[in-house]
Amino acid sequence: MITNGFTYIAVLIFIAALLVWLQKYTKSKFFDYAPPIVLLYLITMIFCTLKVWDMEATKPAYSALKNNILFAMIFLMLLRCDIRKIVKLGPKMLGGFFCASITISLGFIITYAILHGPLGEGAWKALGALCGSWMGGSGNMIAVQAALDIGEADMAYALVVDSIDYSIWVMLLLWAINLAPKFNKWVKANTKTLDEVSKRLEDDAKANDGSITFVNIIFLLGLSLVVSALGQNIGTTLNGALPFLDTSTWTVLFITLAGLVGALTPVGKMAGTTELSNVMLYSVVALLASRASFLELTDAPVWIIAGFMILGIHGILMVLCAKIFKLDMFTCGVASLANIGGSASAPILAGAYSGALVPVGVLMALMGYVIGTGGGLIVANIMSMFG
Repeated sequence: MITNGFTYIAVLIFIAALLVWLQKYTKSKFFDYAPPIVLLYLITMIFCTLKVWDMEATKPAYSALKNNILFAMIFLMLLRCDIRKIVKLGPKMLGGFFCASITISLGFIITYAILHGPLGEGAWKALGALCGSWMGGSGNMIAVQAALDIGEADMAYALVVDSIDYSIWVMLLLWAINLAPKFNKWVKANTKTLDEVSKRLEDDAKANDGSITFVNIIFLLGLSLVVSALGQNIGTTLNGALPFLDTSTWTVLFITLAGLVGALTPVGKMAGTTELSNVMLYSVVALLASRASFLELTDAPVWIIAGFMILGIHGILMVLCAKIFKLDMFTCGVASLANIGGSASAPILAGAYSGALVPVGVLMALMGYVIGTGGGLIVANIMSMFG
């Protein structure tokens, strides 16, 4: 069992590197169905389940790196952002977001109507708090918990579902990226604007091909880490002065602003941002998966099943919405994760599609914080009618 923090990080990054290397040099069609980023998530979860590393002993290394790298990654991805094209996604982005919010709400209500007996008396309260989290974020969950006076013992079940079901949902959404072309064709989605943004990113990368230098890499690495550190300090200060948003959200807002401003400067044209941000993306995904164990499935089986039912209903209804409103896979996936995962994970999925689309994930997640508490309370009160 690994107890050393450095060894733990080294193993995670090596797994990521090996998978990327195998995809490039074997050219196996297997990776068309199981992309490296999905395999990384799955393999790391399996290692965690097998207790390859000690969770407590490696926690300091995880805590020290996860958010620091995540915020640096978001900043780097935003340096290639064309905000003028992002604005054009406005109506579709809003439509996708509210489809996700409504279908998640229906998932909770339908699931509780079916399973309220096995879940136990008063389970609607904890599920209401979970709904607040899955429509907004942790701050919304805490707000609903306080409003409904939910005890810590009841909240424990909701937190287990929030951990394991969410982790597997992230893995599925990452895997679904490869299905995007077929899905978009099936729903007859108009992806012209998305394709334009992605093409611009590819054209920029080609224009700078071969110009990645040591100077670029060391400068971008240093700059992104400083912005990450500065952003977290500012986020903590703003949360103390204006607590209606949590520290993480304030930090993401600052990082987003810094990235968008940076994109307008010569820094935004520097070669190496895509490559370096991808290294950070794979590192963050590995870190997230390293804290998710399949053993948690046995902690509260009925609640875990309820969580998967909620996500299943949400997923089916989102596909129907996509078919009716001709929403593309990117909009559906990021809207779903913006609700369920919030500002910490929606940009990761958006960045996996294209670094230029990270702001979409950030903006959708911020909308979730606005409606999360109210949505959770409304859904909780509807569920209470079933007993």
